[in-house]
Amino acid sequence: MTKPPLTLYLAAPRGFCAGVDRAIKIVEMALEKWGAPVYVRHEIVHNKYVVDGLRDKGAVFVEELDECPPDRPVIFSAHGVPKAVPEKAAAREMVFVDATCPLVSKVHIEAARHSENGLQMIMIGHAGHPETIGTMGQLPEGEVLLVETPEDVATVEVRDPEKLAFVTQTTLSLDDTAEIVAALKARFPAIVGPHKEDICYATTNRQEAVKAMAPDCDALLVVGAPNSSNSKRLVEVGARSGCRYSQLVQRAADIDWRSLEGIASIGLTAGASAPDVLIEEVIDAFRDRYDVSVETVTTAEEDVEFKVPRVLRQPA
Repeated sequence: MTKPPLTLYLAAPRGFCAGVDRAIKIVEMALEKWGAPVYVRHEIVHNKYVVDGLRDKGAVFVEELDECPPDRPVIFSAHGVPKAVPEKAAAREMVFVDATCPLVSKVHIEAARHSENGLQMIMIGHAGHPETIGTMGQLPEGEVLLVETPEDVATVEVRDPEKLAFVTQTTLSLDDTAEIVAALKARFPAIVGPHKEDICYATTNRQEAVKAMAPDCDALLVVGAPNSSNSKRLVEVGARSGCRYSQLVQRAADIDWRSLEGIASIGLTAGASAPDVLIEEVIDAFRDRYDVSVETVTTAEEDVEFKVPRVLRQPA
């Protein structure tokens, strides 16, 4: 039986970013240095395949520090943690390694600097997301106010409208964030913003690649986890950029083939915590059903690399 033709547009860049790559490497190096088990507070990155793979190697994932024995190393996830967490680990004399993405740490430093200068912080982010919890937890309660939408800006109650600064979660939609920033500046003209945008290079690059290929695609698939903020934003960007069908899938088995009937082209990308093996799995699934020709849509080249903490580069 002849397979129908399909053009598969492959976004570049896609998948792992430098912060995710570093976080996974930290867990693997910790296991090599100290042996199993090594404890990890929260999922190291938001991807079930990655987490399961590290669990198989001896990583134990927990939600809170209290679940970790004091005599085993603990790693803090790439999303960052409230300031109280490493303080508590130090008080318990635990060995701990911070795998917070350096670009998230940059936001933490910004928030602390503004607070020292007497500014109350407004954070643009998603309530309940680990990165938002970690960033808001860098300062005392009430010093960071959260807004998620332009509507929130209209009702947020600040201490002094002349003494404000804002930071953002690193994995947001560029377009949505621009609307919220505009609303903040309109209501609080004196508000201070970041020297350089907080939304990270990887989030920006992956969204721009989707925007570039969306006009040529009948549908878009994003490989990523349902709790991955940057992956969900890619789905939204695809839909907003003209893809009539824009969906998130964790694995090839999650593809809804009935919704793709009659398509002649599809875009494929992956969130920053999705490994190449899952992207290849999806491509293979399409090759089983279609006569696939792959076209790569490149909008940026990435060569960013972050060093792992010194403690892991030293002998045991």
